[in-house]
Amino acid sequence: MAPHSLQDEGPTDLEQNLDDDEIRPPSPPPMSATPPRLLVIGAGSRGRTYARCSLQSSNGIIAAVAEPDDYKRQDFGAKFVWGKTTPPPPGSSFKDWREYVAWETDRRERQKSGETVPEGIDAAFICVRDEMHHDVIMGLAPLGLHIMCEKPLATTLDDCTNIYRTLAPLQSTKVFSIGHVMRYSPHNMMLRKLLLEDNAIGDILSVHHTEPVGFWHFSHSYVRGNWRRESITAPSLLTKSCHDIDILLWLLCSPAPGSDAPEHLPTSVTSTGSLQFFRKGRKPKAAGNATNCLSCPAENECLYSSKRIYVGSKHMGLETGNIRWPISIVLPDIESFGDDFGKAKAALLSKLAEDYDDSTPREVIDSKNWFGRCVFESDNDVCDEQVVVMTWGDDPLPRSNAPAKDALGSRGAKQATFHMIAQTKKQCQRFTYVYGTEGEIYADSKTITIEDFRTGETKTYKPKLESLGHGGGDHGLTRQFVLAVDRVKNSGWKAENAQREFIGCSLEEIIRSHAMVFAAEEARRDGKTVDWKAWWDRNVGTM
Repeated sequence: MAPHSLQDEGPTDLEQNLDDDEIRPPSPPPMSATPPRLLVIGAGSRGRTYARCSLQSSNGIIAAVAEPDDYKRQDFGAKFVWGKTTPPPPGSSFKDWREYVAWETDRRERQKSGETVPEGIDAAFICVRDEMHHDVIMGLAPLGLHIMCEKPLATTLDDCTNIYRTLAPLQSTKVFSIGHVMRYSPHNMMLRKLLLEDNAIGDILSVHHTEPVGFWHFSHSYVRGNWRRESITAPSLLTKSCHDIDILLWLLCSPAPGSDAPEHLPTSVTSTGSLQFFRKGRKPKAAGNATNCLSCPAENECLYSSKRIYVGSKHMGLETGNIRWPISIVLPDIESFGDDFGKAKAALLSKLAEDYDDSTPREVIDSKNWFGRCVFESDNDVCDEQVVVMTWGDDPLPRSNAPAKDALGSRGAKQATFHMIAQTKKQCQRFTYVYGTEGEIYADSKTITIEDFRTGETKTYKPKLESLGHGGGDHGLTRQFVLAVDRVKNSGWKAENAQREFIGCSLEEIIRSHAMVFAAEEARRDGKTVDWKAWWDRNVGTM
């Protein structure tokens, strides 16, 4: 489960004051007689988000949860599955995905023998740690469930291609979705329509897309948190930015809706980046030998003080009244303290005081997060800044009757530049510049502004955002996935049609965007430009 900031998550309920450019998510579609029954594997922040979105915006029901942490599992079940006053019914609560698979296998055997058994599960949301995705998908595949996996698909290219080859034969009966939520926000859907269907700026020549992670958000997730080391999870380009790469390919590679044209595939990719700031050489001299914020003489002046971030009132600390992200990541049972601020603060400070030294075994250090650790003394090694440049060459199709302004037919040379940067005030509020043959576009998380070279006019669009989570992307992805499952289950749709109509992203596209990340990482590590076709043929081959 890749990290998401509070900006990404959105508020946890619908009781909020909405700006003029925001709307509430649409009401759920009508319930079928046998609505899709959903299992959430992993009751962390993303699992809870998809459960909430399922209840608010889909026609499915959350029927079960699999989660090893007893508190998280019970709290999730009480809120989304069985309620606060009744015990978990059979087949609704599991300690992990393996326990679910064993139970479901036995349930099916008992059903075959004529025994009355509980209803089964139709679809699963996989929201566990990134490095577990492959094993969970492979474990669920024999059960024939519809699957939505949180991004990234897996942490190695081999695991990604193995998943593809396992799931590809199931595409005739089952749908598969990936947590590329940015495809489903009204903002990005409008941007794609303007570019590919309306040709608002002519042919695209260049795209510059920036993801500002946020200075303290990066320290939380990528210096102290789960995603701090490549050896434990994967490069930050994959864990944080794989759906940014996906968006760029969606805009520049995938054909427009309704078109039967082949993809315009890239020709090359190169990348530069490193760990620039969060390392020992940047440690303030005033901090001395301190390795934990609570014992550091420079704590009061440090932007990355764990007390400042998690306890204080400057960001989203406990003193602001926040008990959700990031506080709930540091102390998962924070809600159990109720209104007793003193006890909650004491428990939080105790957690932040945890530290390690040279005598601590490596496996212990790797097994947990250290949210009180000095950010300049952590064991992190992922990039805190990276640039990726992808290029496309001329690739005109054979002559056809389709209208085109020139011989290239909107398949001319172009490039995309992606920039991920940690040290920003903005927190995951992405912005994009698109330059075309007849105009240019600036797009941020709320507006799209077009400068039309032909008329000299400036037009600004403010898409109505479904305000929760990625500008509505969380709700959009959840709603579309569950609708696809419902159509296959209750309306006799072929899975291929439901995949295309509702999910709008094929397995091939999922693999391509992940492969681009791995190719960019090879380019960065080796200091070279990667030829895309040769790299694909060598590392992926025929899909």
